[in-house]
Amino acid sequence: MLLDKISESPSLELVNLVLKLNAMGKSVVSLAIGDPSFGTPREIIEVAYKSMLRGDTHYIHSYGTVDVRRAIKAKVERKNGIRAGLENTIFMTTKMAVYAALASVSATPFEALLPDPGYFYSEPVILAGGRPVYYRLSDSFGLDVDEVKKKVGPRTKAIIVNTPSNPTGRMFGKSELRELYEFCAGRGVFILSDEAYEDIVFAHKRHISVGSLEKRPEVVISLYSLSKSYSMTGWRAGYTVGPERLISLMNKFMENAVTCFPPFIERASAYALENGEKFIQGFRKEYRRRKEVLDDEMSRIPQLEGGEVEGAFYSFPRYTARLRSQALCKSLLRSQNVAVLPGAVFGPSGERHLRICFASSEETIRTAMQGVRKFFAEN
Repeated sequence: MLLDKISESPSLELVNLVLKLNAMGKSVVSLAIGDPSFGTPREIIEVAYKSMLRGDTHYIHSYGTVDVRRAIKAKVERKNGIRAGLENTIFMTTKMAVYAALASVSATPFEALLPDPGYFYSEPVILAGGRPVYYRLSDSFGLDVDEVKKKVGPRTKAIIVNTPSNPTGRMFGKSELRELYEFCAGRGVFILSDEAYEDIVFAHKRHISVGSLEKRPEVVISLYSLSKSYSMTGWRAGYTVGPERLISLMNKFMENAVTCFPPFIERASAYALENGEKFIQGFRKEYRRRKEVLDDEMSRIPQLEGGEVEGAFYSFPRYTARLRSQALCKSLLRSQNVAVLPGAVFGPSGERHLRICFASSEETIRTAMQGVRKFFAEN
């Protein structure tokens, strides 16, 4: 059966172990999961609440409300430089959109190229009937377009890029993205651009959307999320901008899978897209401070070597201990009650790395890293 071909979530084993320890009365300090510690801004919650009271609790169009799609169109033009019409937009949580987009790119068995290390894209590729093929990032986790070109074959239908990157914290530059776009446009290969962390950028970096290189959406499928930018992870709010034909196929998926997303969530999302820059600026300032706290703590651990974090809220340091990353993380959890994710779950090139999330409070970061420092001192 198709679902037998995929494993459980790569991070689920560690999460289940955390839950087990919590049930045993042990307090686990977690820097493992990318869920911001902030609550959703009250203004956004109130928009959803008032929308429900007005009766926005019924079926709507599977593409999304006209209001949210207008907000999406205006936002990607203003902020991402993407020229799109309403017909190029659909409201859909990003994780679902990855699968729906992949299911729409080909009617025959296909291959999709995924970054190594990178987020957990292989499972939706398999579910969509494709075969995942990995392309290695550069030694500094940048986009190596020559490496991508080597992996492209006759069955390649899509290449996934993720910038800012989960788990590496790196960002791809305009020149590399342009080279990739021109290569794909000449071959009719789709680019799935996961930009969930577009608003969390540091060091005077500027996020570049590869979709801005097109006069109109043709081969780039741009995936966005409100989860990280507005601390709305539980709302499952996101949107996709892409070629009209592909968006219409994604709409067929919506019609037959969930019918539509709740209208009150879409109304709150439209409000966030139109009025939320003040929230983004506040969150980004705090993430920058937390990043500095993590950097300070890691500087006290000689066994960790961290690269530059340009965006997102993850550090992906290399470590010098002999243990493999999954064994190390289990041992760290059992001995210090500290949870981080093993780099190996993000691909072969992630081995000997740890993904450390700094979306938690300063106190949590310092407490967890003190446990990490103690662990390495004893091992």
